[in-house]
Amino acid sequence: MYWKGGIALMASLFSLTTQATEGGIGYYVPGTTATLIDRVPVQTGWVFEPMYMNYSGDLSATVDVPIAGLVTAGIDVRINAFVPGALYTFENTVLGAKYTAGAYLSWTDVDVRGRVISPLGSISRSESESGLGDTTLLPVMLAWVDGNWQYNALLPIRAPTGEYETGRLANPGLNYWSVDPTFGISYANLESGFNATFFGGLTINDENDDTDYRSGRMLHFDASLQQMIKAGSGFMTVGVSAFLGNQISDDKNQGRLVGPFQTKTAGIGPAIGYLLPMGKDNIVVEFRWLPQLDTKNTTEGDYYWLKFVYQLGTGKK
Repeated sequence: MYWKGGIALMASLFSLTTQATEGGIGYYVPGTTATLIDRVPVQTGWVFEPMYMNYSGDLSATVDVPIAGLVTAGIDVRINAFVPGALYTFENTVLGAKYTAGAYLSWTDVDVRGRVISPLGSISRSESESGLGDTTLLPVMLAWVDGNWQYNALLPIRAPTGEYETGRLANPGLNYWSVDPTFGISYANLESGFNATFFGGLTINDENDDTDYRSGRMLHFDASLQQMIKAGSGFMTVGVSAFLGNQISDDKNQGRLVGPFQTKTAGIGPAIGYLLPMGKDNIVVEFRWLPQLDTKNTTEGDYYWLKFVYQLGTGKK
């Protein structure tokens, strides 16, 4: 037996989380969807997933970054985010696939320090804000299973429900809509315990009405290799997770603030977890450390994830 569900895309959510676009940031967050437990669920019933993410990173003062109508010369960012989510997988199939829908909320604590560029020169500022972050809606999640292989299609929609204010460095929300069509393929061998997962997506952003700024499109990939090892009544998982995010189009209306501005981020780190199967129900805990090893026009630092998944099966096992 092993984990038969999986979660999907989390709401990502933070005002200064790194990645692309306005503020050198965006909705793509490495590690959101990367390992076997991030697959679309295939067992009828509920999946509940509270997640915690910690991020700390900084960006050189030689890079000018537009943030909420301001321009900064370098930033230092600290983020703590709690992201609870719930998914439901239906009994009936759609296009031959198991169909799931759900949503993730977020509560985010953001601390930002930087030098704001003004007509009087650069001014050092430090701000901290806590509040409701943006929400990820998942109206479409499809999973096709073929033996050891599973194929996934998801359509996360990010809604700007988070707190946002122009002229403020630290904002729990990004203040614009986004869609992120994502596709994934995974392989899980029950006999050997080996599994591999790959996800790829394209983040398409709407305009921030308060700043008339539209962030460019972000192409992103996340992958993992893991080995399951029998441990007590369950299984321990040990492996690695890697990511690449590359902005493939320029921001719009950035000319009045900064020049052409595209971002890139890549890294690799360990992922360990524990799976406890209980018939139709399953419990999974997983920890991920994802250091950024190659960045451009975005902060460079470390992501730490702690994910807890409880799958409550109501249909056939």
